[in-house]
Amino acid sequence: MLICAALTATTIAPAQAGPASETLVSTANATLAKVSVPELLDPSGQPQLAQPNADAPETPIPETTTDELAQPAIDRSENLAAMVADLSAPDAGTRELECLATGVYFEAKSEPLAGQLAVGQVIANRAQSGGRFPSTYCGVLFQRGQFSFVHGRSLPHVAHSSKQWQTAVAIAKIVDQDLKDSPVGDALFFHARYVSPGWHLKRVASIGNHIFFR
Repeated sequence: MLICAALTATTIAPAQAGPASETLVSTANATLAKVSVPELLDPSGQPQLAQPNADAPETPIPETTTDELAQPAIDRSENLAAMVADLSAPDAGTRELECLATGVYFEAKSEPLAGQLAVGQVIANRAQSGGRFPSTYCGVLFQRGQFSFVHGRSLPHVAHSSKQWQTAVAIAKIVDQDLKDSPVGDALFFHARYVSPGWHLKRVASIGNHIFFR
């Protein structure tokens, strides 16, 4: 009973966040701070978008390069015919590959695939000869007096829809990417069987209608 009486006589004061001497303000009379709210609607009631920050740098959109484009997976163990079927296309893709394909087309379009590969390999060998010939496929083709189908500084027209051209494009890609070895090895010269130029060179192979030398 004494404990209950003591508790009844005790007055519990409300907790305060500041000094005890401060006067509490009634919530009924409190004034809230006015918060500025941006107006998103114009007077006519249509939504008005905020203007972008002119000082903020624009994030550049990365460009996709040719090297990043998906390339067809080529199985090097495939035979030459299957590889040509995989890579045939009307567009060679680059000026250099177009030159190489043009050389294959005009010198060997009627030859078996191995013969076309051999002609393409000779053009590539010349470009890689370390200065003996021009260092590009186009340079090799345009070298004076080397290829009879070249006149001036432009390539002759070829119908890109033709199967023979698309095969030449495939052969050019195979040679350029070194996907198949050719029996001509490092040959730098060739001529048709029906001519006898009397070259004092080493004969390395005979494929189709051509004889190859180095």
